Amino acid sequence: MQLTPPVAVLEIATKLHRAGHDVWAVGGAVRDGLLGLPGGDWDLATSARPEDVRRIFRRTVPVGIEHGTVGVLAGDGVMYEVTTFRRDVETNGRHAVVEFAQTINEDLARRDFTFNAVAWHPIHDEIRDPFHGLDDLRNATLRTVGEASARFAEDYLRVLRALRFAGHFVLQVEPATWDALRAAVPRLGGLSAERVREELYKVLGRTPH
Repeated sequence: MQLTPPVAVLEIATKLHRAGHDVWAVGGAVRDGLLGLPGGDWDLATSARPEDVRRIFRRTVPVGIEHGTVGVLAGDGVMYEVTTFRRDVETNGRHAVVEFAQTINEDLARRDFTFNAVAWHPIHDEIRDPFHGLDDLRNATLRTVGEASARFAEDYLRVLRALRFAGHFVLQVEPATWDALRAAVPRLGGLSAERVREELYKVLGRTPH
């Protein structure tokens, strides 16, 4: 499947690459492109630290700089999020404490479901799929990255995300993932009302998936 990001995404990736940094497209746009669907927001993950990104690009916004995310205002008038590779070091079921990582594989390992843990290298046109998300897409299967109960325990909002993804993409939830999901349901009460509301809005199609 040929991925066709906006030209601005390729320009940002090229600048980071020329500055000596590894850079990959990640997230929903990659997943949807591999499914042959129109891409949504294009996000980039990179080995560059936030201060590097702000030095390389003239127009930036510190949209989540404490978490490694810098918004780059491109020539097409769109802001693209560029985030330093991260890995989880501590979780409490509501959010994760993260630190910067060195590789894209570490970054993908912290993601929720296998089809969201696929990255694409815009320069080398390479797919990185360490958790076999493409196979799960082909088999219409929803599966967590790694051990299912641990993945839900990191953030119980993933229970709702799993149901949304399964319905939206018509996927069968893999048995171990389903068992862990059901066991995690009683913990949803610990989530903030704002996060639950945002996820329900996505179910209703009021915000992008």
